Amino acid sequence: MGMASVKIKSTPSALIIPSMNQDDIHYEEAARQAIDLGNRLANDDQEADLWDIADGLLAGAVQYWLYSRQPCDDPLCEDCAPFASAVQRLSELQQMTQRMAEESEYFHSPNDSDVGRA
Repeated sequence: MGMASVKIKSTPSALIIPSMNQDDIHYEEAARQAIDLGNRLANDDQEADLWDIADGLLAGAVQYWLYSRQPCDDPLCEDCAPFASAVQRLSELQQMTQRMAEESEYFHSPNDSDVGRA
C-alpha cells in the first residue's frame, strides 16, 4: 500500500480555455477538486495510506454518480433510457471508468508486472 508521500498532478485551471462549454468546465473543475482533496488529505496526515484515500474518493464519486443517474418517474423518458435500470447504470459506470483509466497518464507504470525488462 502507498503511504502519503506523493502529490498527484491536477489539471491547472489555466487549461480551461474559453471555448470549452459549461459542461466541460464543470467536469474539469470537479476532477481538479477531487485530486486536490486527495492531495490535501495526504498532506494533512503523512501516515495516511494513499490507497485508503483513493478508495474513499472513489466511493464518494461512485455514490454521487449513481445518485445523479437515477431515472425520472417517466418510464418512456428518452434521456433516462440508458440509465433506466441498476444493471444499465452499472454497465455505463464500468465503461466510463475503464475509458477514464485508460486515458489517464497514471494508467501505465514503469513498475507494472507486464512491462518488458532488458
